[in-house]
Amino acid sequence: MAANQETTKEWWDNCEQFDLYVSAFVIQEAGAGDPNAAKRRLEKLEGILELDVTEEVETFATQLLETVPLPPKAKIDALHISVATINGMDYLLTWNCTHIANATLRPKIEALCREFGYEPPTICTPQELREV
Repeated sequence: MAANQETTKEWWDNCEQFDLYVSAFVIQEAGAGDPNAAKRRLEKLEGILELDVTEEVETFATQLLETVPLPPKAKIDALHISVATINGMDYLLTWNCTHIANATLRPKIEALCREFGYEPPTICTPQELREV
C-alpha cells in the first residue's frame, strides 16, 4: 500500500499532460478516514472540474451492477465507472483492482459500455498511466 501511495504522489506531481476531473463520489471517498489525511486529499482535489452525476449515470451504474456482474456492495465502484463513461473520460484512474481495474472484469465493463453506445474509458492504475 505504501508503494501505491508513493506512485500516486509521483503521478500527481507529473500529471500536467492530463486534464483532470473528479466526481462527487471521488470527493466523498477522499473526505473519509483520518481527518488529517482527508484534508490533504481534499486540498489536492480543489479546483479540479467536477463531472455531472445525472440520472443516466445512475441508470448505467445499475446496469453495470446487474450485468458485469458486480456485487451490491460495489455500487460506488459502478458509479465511478458510470460517471467516467457517461462523461466521456479517456481514463479512469484507480487503485481499486477488485471491482474496477480488474483484468477479468474490464472486458465485461467495456463490452457493456459499447453495447449501450458509449466508448469506455481506459481503466488503469497510476502506475500504468505514467509516461515512459
